[in-house]
Amino acid sequence: MALLSFQNVSKTYNNVTKALQDVTFSIEEGEFVSIIGPSGAGKSTLLRCINRLVDASQGTIFFDGHNVTLSKKKELRELRTKTAMIFQHYNLVDRLSVVENVLHGRLGQKSTISGAAGHYTEEEKKEAFRIIQEMGLEEQAYKRCDELSGGQKQRVGIARAIMQHPKLILCDEPIASLDPKSSKVIMDHLKSINQTKNITCLVNLHQVDVAIKYSERIIGVTAGKIVYDGPTSGLTKDMIHEIYQSSEHDLITDVQG
Repeated sequence: MALLSFQNVSKTYNNVTKALQDVTFSIEEGEFVSIIGPSGAGKSTLLRCINRLVDASQGTIFFDGHNVTLSKKKELRELRTKTAMIFQHYNLVDRLSVVENVLHGRLGQKSTISGAAGHYTEEEKKEAFRIIQEMGLEEQAYKRCDELSGGQKQRVGIARAIMQHPKLILCDEPIASLDPKSSKVIMDHLKSINQTKNITCLVNLHQVDVAIKYSERIIGVTAGKIVYDGPTSGLTKDMIHEIYQSSEHDLITDVQG
């Protein structure tokens, strides 16, 4: 059974805007898949339907053997602990330290009272520091997150995601706000996590060349519809033009390295 499966999923906002139209695909455990497409194509909506930050209007989504679209409060919370999300604008608590933000990855497994009180075990604290070290952030561990660069903030976001012990990491334009050097660091970390921890990654990207470099498989989305789903090697120049609805694709910005 696939880890994630979309079956004829559609999403309409305000009964007018069709963000997703009859989307069907599945992802196996351990895959690293990039979703590409122009702004407004529905990439973010697609990711948010998986963890129910957005509710699909039609269709069915299965994740880890559960019907996400029918999940009630308790089951949905359990499913969300298995899906970590990395955001374009980091979504960190700026006034808190790096280690405190990373520990927030365990909140989904705690009671409301325990989480609000910030009660973490010694093992959880040790794990947080171990992950912070893996991300090359040990010198920033006690810094407030509003003192960090964009690239450092995104590494904190990745560390928080790993701390969650997810089966799937959803990355919504994780390098859109970063310079090429920082972008390479982030993508290298994501790829390493996928390969060494066998965590499935689904990554929204604006940069086609980055998707080609890091992914085995690419899903191309245009106007809420999947127009390409296949191996990186099959993504021709003509197909890129079809995905972006343009004769010249000018969004290719090389990642250094």
